[in-house]
Amino acid sequence: MPKSAPQSPAVAQSGAIQNLSPVTPRIGRIPILDPTPRVDDGRWPAKAFNGEVVPFGATAFREGHDLIGAELVLTAPDGSTRVHRMAPGARGTDRFQVEVQLGLEGTWTYQVRAFADEFATWEHNARVKIEAGIDVEVMYAIGAELFERSATDKQRPLKDRRLLTARAALLRDTTAAPDARFAVLDDEQVLSIARRQPFAGLSSSSEPLTIRVERTRAGVGSWYEFFPRSEGAKRRADGSWSSGTFRTAAKRLPAVAAMGFDVLYLPPIHPIGEAFRKGPNNTLTPGEHDPGSPWAIGGRAGGHDAIHPDLGTERDFTYFVGQAKKVGLEIALDLALQASPDHPWVAEHPEWFTTLPDGSIAYAENPPKKYQDIYPVNFDNDPEGIRTEVLRIVRHWMSLGVRIFRVDNPHTKPLDFWEWLIGTINATDPDVVFLAEAFTRPALLQGLAKVGFQQSYSYFTWRNTKEELEEFLGSVATDTADFLRPNLFVNTPDILTEYLQFGGRAAYKVRAAIAATAAPTWGVYAGYELIENVARPGAEENIDSEKYEYRPREWAKAEAAGTSLAPYLTLLNEARRAHPALRQLRNIRFHWSDDEQILVYSKHLAAEFTGTAADDTIIVVANLDPHSVRQTMVHLDQTVFGGTPGGSLDVTDLVTGAEWIWSDSNFVKLDAFTEPVHILKVRPRP
Repeated sequence: MPKSAPQSPAVAQSGAIQNLSPVTPRIGRIPILDPTPRVDDGRWPAKAFNGEVVPFGATAFREGHDLIGAELVLTAPDGSTRVHRMAPGARGTDRFQVEVQLGLEGTWTYQVRAFADEFATWEHNARVKIEAGIDVEVMYAIGAELFERSATDKQRPLKDRRLLTARAALLRDTTAAPDARFAVLDDEQVLSIARRQPFAGLSSSSEPLTIRVERTRAGVGSWYEFFPRSEGAKRRADGSWSSGTFRTAAKRLPAVAAMGFDVLYLPPIHPIGEAFRKGPNNTLTPGEHDPGSPWAIGGRAGGHDAIHPDLGTERDFTYFVGQAKKVGLEIALDLALQASPDHPWVAEHPEWFTTLPDGSIAYAENPPKKYQDIYPVNFDNDPEGIRTEVLRIVRHWMSLGVRIFRVDNPHTKPLDFWEWLIGTINATDPDVVFLAEAFTRPALLQGLAKVGFQQSYSYFTWRNTKEELEEFLGSVATDTADFLRPNLFVNTPDILTEYLQFGGRAAYKVRAAIAATAAPTWGVYAGYELIENVARPGAEENIDSEKYEYRPREWAKAEAAGTSLAPYLTLLNEARRAHPALRQLRNIRFHWSDDEQILVYSKHLAAEFTGTAADDTIIVVANLDPHSVRQTMVHLDQTVFGGTPGGSLDVTDLVTGAEWIWSDSNFVKLDAFTEPVHILKVRPRP
């Protein structure tokens, strides 16, 4: 007797298979993928600032050839919902996108809704078939049925429903003129109805994502840094110095504001330790009257919650803050979580530091740099105690009027600490802004931004060539714009790049112009106006650095001699205030030149976002070679700022006032020794 064939495992276990739980598809009926803005799949909210134009996007598609549409559904912090129709992106990408200007501070929620666009599908099919004489009456009948069904939707305005009923009747009227029936496909009233309220069939929605909108200053600002101890410092008869105070420094505030700056950043204002104090040019042998580095925080007069006695009292500080506010300046205070050997923490909380095998406390190092006057905090020793103390310190300065903190070296502290601190502060005071001074590896720099820092220093300082600048500025405007806002400082007390050291006045103009126009936040350190470009041998910082000594400057003398860059910085800040396109991050677009030293980019903002009846467009053309005269052809893609290829443009140079008529290709001559940068205001010609 023949043996029966063995049963397959599937048949043998058919009962078990029938009892398995069904799989629940994670994809919607109309798939929606990669919604943006999004940070690490929603682990943290995306960021925007009040007034920022944010590009929203998603990839959506369906099987077959029927067409789909997409909408952005935005829920504002006040609970109101707004719906924005999304437009198809580049052909063949299945990407949909829309730009929205967010103006209400708080946490927004958004979803992308994709739907079967029944009108678009019918219109496409009907046009093709009717023009070819195929299924003509069938296509008209399908359209009529669609219009009739939509006319029963009571959410549509009555006038729209009546019009759809009339157009349905026309489509069904076989006695009507063929041209009249076919004209329904191009009827602007019908198309307008479809745009306002789509003829939607099947639909899906993405998972909700959040975007946090912060105050405008979190994303837009012109920063200026000075040491208050230098403003008003005077040399005594014995050669020593008397320190400037908050009262003398306040006299400098109107001049800073007159240049158009709106944030004044102060290095640490606390008592400075005497142990291992650094002398001029970072030497280990300070003189009796050398003031030391402000970042060596803590001494007999107190720690992070105290003011250096030479600068004044808390009353003097609040006077200074008040005077700044009167001229339109916000104060940003340095938050440097480290201590000099004389800091009260060292005696009261030695467990907050790292003790070496020989019993000494480890000082700060960034080889080959050594900071013997600074002890770094060990955040793993008593983290709860350290968090409590730092929170107390930050709230103390907030109580004295500080709402912006520039954080020193945050990348040397744990990210979970910053996420906790910034989240805790912003939960009660969402207007408080933290800037990360993080010149570090990309992953760490970006991680700090993701966990909460509103702004960050960046690699801009070292990006000098055309290729480097296009890559960097393009990246911060796209790749990281959902969470990282670069603050393009052109120099700092620690950084004087070779480009500035050897480029002279032209280099200072070029770097300032690019920083001020390429991103909505930029900054300079005092002395930039005076072209202070002599470096300490073997270092990338100014000789006789203000970090270690007093540096009163002869501002009036330089301005009287016409050598100060203050008028140029003023011009840049005036351009930023007059042109909202310059106060956006994500809108930079690069163009072409025939010279590798000529950088060309535009910033554009459509009229719907400018608050006026006109678009705002700026074109920047920069000669990156500070030692030569360059002449070349510049080639524009006018479509990126709403222009027409081959069209004519009236352009006015905001630097010189010169006017030209430009088109797609234009001759440019930029003299590094006079004006190395064009900043062109664009007006399309009639």
